[in-house]
Amino acid sequence: MAEPEFTATGVRIDKRLRSLTRAGRVRIRDGRLELLTSYGSEIDSAPVQSVRASQPWYAPDDRALADLGGNRYLLTLGDHDPAPGEPGPPAARRFVEAVRRAARRGG
Repeated sequence: MAEPEFTATGVRIDKRLRSLTRAGRVRIRDGRLELLTSYGSEIDSAPVQSVRASQPWYAPDDRALADLGGNRYLLTLGDHDPAPGEPGPPAARRFVEAVRRAARRGG
């Protein structure tokens, strides 16, 4: 199994007005985007080519939207990258870039 291309922990994952987890994980690995609970259970996953990721103009900088096969999730990541060696989720901007980079690469 390949190393993840992108990993974020401590991510709040919401679907519509419902919070699914306050400390979830987001991972891009083997051409798939995975949304996981803090215990590692899968919330949803999809091939990166079919994922639409963006930062909404109406929300703070720490938020990103991810559309996985018609299911839209609001992800609350960090508003800035943590210092090297410090815990915390990466910036939402870095998540959007990682999804686009993985999709261009073809998985």
